[in-house]
Amino acid sequence: MKKTLYSLMLNDEVVREVDALAHRLGTNRSNLINEILAEYVNYTTPERRINDILSTIQDLMQPSGDLIPFFAPHTYSMSLKSSLEYKYRPTIKYEVELFKGGEDAIGALSVLFRTQSPTLIEGMTDFFRLWKSIEDAHLARKLGERIEYTLYEGKFVRSISVPDRACNSEELARAIAEYIRLFDKLMKGWLTGRYDAHAVEAAYYSYLTNTDIHF
Repeated sequence: MKKTLYSLMLNDEVVREVDALAHRLGTNRSNLINEILAEYVNYTTPERRINDILSTIQDLMQPSGDLIPFFAPHTYSMSLKSSLEYKYRPTIKYEVELFKGGEDAIGALSVLFRTQSPTLIEGMTDFFRLWKSIEDAHLARKLGERIEYTLYEGKFVRSISVPDRACNSEELARAIAEYIRLFDKLMKGWLTGRYDAHAVEAAYYSYLTNTDIHF
């Protein structure tokens, strides 16, 4: 959203209170005033929409014992931690980052893992590649092949495409939360041997046909 510099005459005491509140909220004067005015005229800014989506994901994940959310208001990303069912219970971290603008992608989902186990690294790498191949086969057609994937050492990144239908903040938050839960469940099942490639694909296909928001 385009921003323009404006000059305003404000009471010094009001500015001091605004600055104090902005500091407590972890933002700055301009952003806070922009949000206050937007709320007053009933306009949802991109920043507010991002905050609403991420805070809703946090609320949705709170009852879950498998995924622990961490979100600081007025930021554009959040993280979720999950422990693998593996020897020393290594931790996986999911990061959800949302963008204020973008034609093809509204954000990115990253999966970060740190381990010295060659077996675990190989197993996770195989799962990430399997996941991409499944989405290429079943999801790309719905989204016009707009998804991007990147695999680094210890990090897998998937773009979050513009949803294939209009949705509000709560609907998108629920869709993202459901996707992360599915990914986490199937990855753990793959690593423990409960799910093979056919089982993972079947579970993904069932999810895809029963959700009405795809990204």
